[in-house]
Amino acid sequence: MMKKEQIVGTRLPQSLINDLEKIEKADQCDRSTTLRKLLSGAIHEWKLDYYAKEYARGRITMARAAEEAAVPLWEMLDYARRHKIPAQYSLEDLQHDIKVALPFKKTARKTNRALRL
Repeated sequence: MMKKEQIVGTRLPQSLINDLEKIEKADQCDRSTTLRKLLSGAIHEWKLDYYAKEYARGRITMARAAEEAAVPLWEMLDYARRHKIPAQYSLEDLQHDIKVALPFKKTARKTNRALRL
């Protein structure tokens, strides 16, 4: 059976300890809670950065990047936009999307006409 939590120990320089104490006081939290919160946020940011770069290198899709980073697609898209990561969208991708979308457009027109009657 796997443990749900593990104790992790590390040595920290005094400057980080001083910063931790300030954060603990401001957030009114104990050391463990503060460290978990900060580490969780840092890992979240690392995942966004890492998987956005994998997307930029063409190694994975945007949807896969979002899935691996455990965020909604819109959040990964927003991250990529804010960090000026170019879209990996080729002319072939556009042509394919147009071919797929055209039948839906025709169906939508027929449905709209039927609704007006």
